[in-house]
This record gives sequence, structure tokens and C-alpha cells, in this order.
Amino acid sequence: MKKADIGLIGLAVMGENLIMNMESKGFTVACYNRTTEKVDNFINGRAKGKNIIGCHSIQELIDNLEKPRKVFCMVKAGAAVDAMIDQLVEVLEPGDIIIDGGNSHFPDTIRRTKYVESKGLLYVGTGVSGGEEGALKGPSMMPGGSPEAWPFVKPIFQGICAKVEDGQACCDWVGENGAGHFVKMVHNGIEYGDMQLICESYQLMRDLLGMSDDEMHEVFKKWNETELDSYLIEITRDILAYKDVDGEPIVEKIRDTAGQKGTGKWTGIAALDEGVPLTLIGEAVFSRCLSAMKEERVEASRVYGRKIPEFTGDKAEFIEAIRKALYASKIISYAQGYTLMRTAAKTYGWNLNYGGIALMWRGGCIIRSVFLGKIKEAYDKNPALTNLLLDPYFKETIEKLVPAWRTVAAAACQYGVSAPAMTSALSYFDGYTTERLPANLLQAQRDYFGAHTYERLDKPTGEFFHTNWTGHGGNTTAATYNAG
Repeated sequence: MKKADIGLIGLAVMGENLIMNMESKGFTVACYNRTTEKVDNFINGRAKGKNIIGCHSIQELIDNLEKPRKVFCMVKAGAAVDAMIDQLVEVLEPGDIIIDGGNSHFPDTIRRTKYVESKGLLYVGTGVSGGEEGALKGPSMMPGGSPEAWPFVKPIFQGICAKVEDGQACCDWVGENGAGHFVKMVHNGIEYGDMQLICESYQLMRDLLGMSDDEMHEVFKKWNETELDSYLIEITRDILAYKDVDGEPIVEKIRDTAGQKGTGKWTGIAALDEGVPLTLIGEAVFSRCLSAMKEERVEASRVYGRKIPEFTGDKAEFIEAIRKALYASKIISYAQGYTLMRTAAKTYGWNLNYGGIALMWRGGCIIRSVFLGKIKEAYDKNPALTNLLLDPYFKETIEKLVPAWRTVAAAACQYGVSAPAMTSALSYFDGYTTERLPANLLQAQRDYFGAHTYERLDKPTGEFFHTNWTGHGGNTTAATYNAG
């Protein structure tokens, strides 16, 4: 058997599926796992008769690779990646390529790229989205790292990833060092937002309108034929129709406490570091934290004994209003995510292709949707677009959606149904489109108690002033901090 085009370390479900995908596209793959029993089981099972070489050591894996060697690591993010890199730099040669396909935190990828390059090797940190099915049938891939590595991995990455209608691959070079993992992190943050918005729509229909799961299944089925056509709406439709062995909807038997792996939290922290108002995704992360407080919530619900009043409006009209509110909020989520990417690109010196990123997300990944095509068009028309809300298509769309969005947000508050993502998205829209916010009073307060100074509307920007508000303060001022 000829030498392998690429090696993969880590035979968990994602690793195995990526290998099967690569092999099905004509690539020969060598594989290794620390527990070598997994290698044997894989080679004698799913991989039997395929162009897949099982290896029992890292050295054996390296010996079976064509030069420049490409080693794709699918190991747990964190210390395990660093340990694997340390092993690989000892046996690889200059020009060989180490690829990290896990959910690594982008600062780690920046550090690792620098370290691996200092050893004469090349490094790729790539986001891989789409879950198990995506890994097998075509994921979305977001590679960054050493630009010199891209020509060598491009045929494999673009060969195995998802394709959109015109055959374009949902994978392209994102940028230097940690850019790929940063974009994957923002993807996951947007995924948190999308899921929370869908859950809030479900809660409004279930608790306020008293709809059954079968009725909601029909609603999501119809919604998936509108602008909301997406993977997450599609799976929500299917989940609501799925029955347990007793014929009851299984979703209603699932404990209402959500887990998280940290990428949504990282997105929120990055936004705070960059001074970007990522309010919707922040609320989505905090909603998971609140859901985890199950025992406290049960107790609080008994203490307060709140009951949702009976809905008195037109049910069909309100369902359509929820759809519009969901779509408007979704636009805000992406607008905020793109603002974060633009700001971080300046901080880290990345030259990001924003239309290209929308294309990468059009297929294969969890947030894939028809709507992403409109984002690609917006950035293709104007690569310097500062915010999606300023694009003519999205401006016109949002203006049509706002009345329904306000109706739903008001109803959520009036009837007492928690909808933090939808309502915070509306608040962001109102704040972003307001010429004068009350931060003038806030600056006066800061200057009053801490002599933090302020700028004046009737003076040039960048000139700072202090008022002796009490008459007995001095003229000494404090250092100032500007977020963003």
C-alpha cells in the first residue's frame, strides 16, 4: 500500500468519521490512537478493506506519511494538544504540518503557531463544525495558522468539506495563527444564540399559547420553508414530533438544564475584551447558566407561585409575530458576531474575508442556513461594511420585522414568559439606532465620584474636562478607560 496523504490522531467519533470521509474522497489515511486497541477495532471494523493504515505508535504513523507530512490531531482541547505537539515536534522534519482540528481556544492557537514555526514546522488550527454527521458527510472547516501550510492541506480540506448549490466548498483560508479558531468560536457563539432564540419561541408557544408539541412541530415545519430555513429549525421540527415508547413527546421528559463546553463563554469574554456589545450571545450563555439552577428555580417558583395569564390575542397572528421576532433577533445575533470578528481582526492583524466566512457557514455546520447567503451578498457588495444592520437588504428587512418583534417582546414581559435573547436583541437594536444615549449622565456620575473626566459635544473629540461638582474637590483627574 502506498504512503498516506495525511495522518490522523484520535479515534473518537469525530476522528473516525473524518477518516472515513477523507478515504471516500480518494485520500489514503494513516491513523493512530493512544489506546491502540481502538486502532485495531477500527481497522478490522469500519475501515476494513479501505485505504486506511492503522499505526501503533506516532513513529509508525510518521513513517507512513508522504512528505511534507500532514498530521491531523483530533484530541481533547487543552493540555492534551500541547502534549501531542511536544511529541510530534520531536519526530517531524522542517516543512511538515501539524493540524489541530479540535475546539481549541484561539489564544492557545496563536501561541502554538509561534512555537511550532520556531521549530521549523508549519501549524494549522482549524475549526470543524457539523458534528458527527458533518465529519462523515462534509463539515464546514475554518482553517488558520501558517499561511504556507494552506496549499498542502487545501485539496484535502476542500475535498472533504460540505459544498453549496454551485459546488463552492464550505472551507477557505481564514487567516494567520488563531484566526480559524477565533471564527469557529464566534460560529459557536452564534449557535448558542440561534438555539436560545428557537427555545424562547418554543416557550412562548408552549406556555403562553398552550400549544401541543404536534402543533409546534407543524409550525416549525412551515417556518423551515421561509427565510428561517436552516439546520436548527429543521432538527427542532423533528425533535417536537419524536415520541417516546409511551407515545408521548420525548422532549417534554428531558430535564431542563443545559450544558456547555465553553466556546459560548469564550465568545462573551472575547467581546468584553474587545469592548463589543455581544448582548444576545451573552444572554444565551447566561440562560444556560440559569437553567442549571434547577433546584433553586423550582423553589423560587413555589415561593412566587406565578401563573401566566390566559392569552387574549389572535393566536395565528401571534405565531407569525414570533416567527418575525425570531428572524429579526437572528439578524442581530449575526450582526453582533460579525462586529466582534471585525474588531478582533484589527487587534490581531488578521485579514478576514467576511463574505467568505458566510460561505463557509452556508453548509456542513450547525448554523447553516439560507439566510447566510444574504450575509455573503452584503459583504461581497461592501467588504468594509461596519454592521450588517447598515446593509440595504437588512435595513429593509429589519424595518418590516420591528412591529412584530416589539409585539412579542412586550407580550413576553406582560405575560411573564422569559425571553432574554429576543428582548436584549431588541434593546441592542434600539440602542444602536439611537443618536443620543444616556452615557452623558453616566460620564457625569463617573466624573463626580472619581474625577474620571468627560468629553464635551461643543469641543473637539479627544479633549477631556473635569468639573468640581461639589465646590470642595480639587482639579486632579483620574486615568480614563475606554471600552472599544
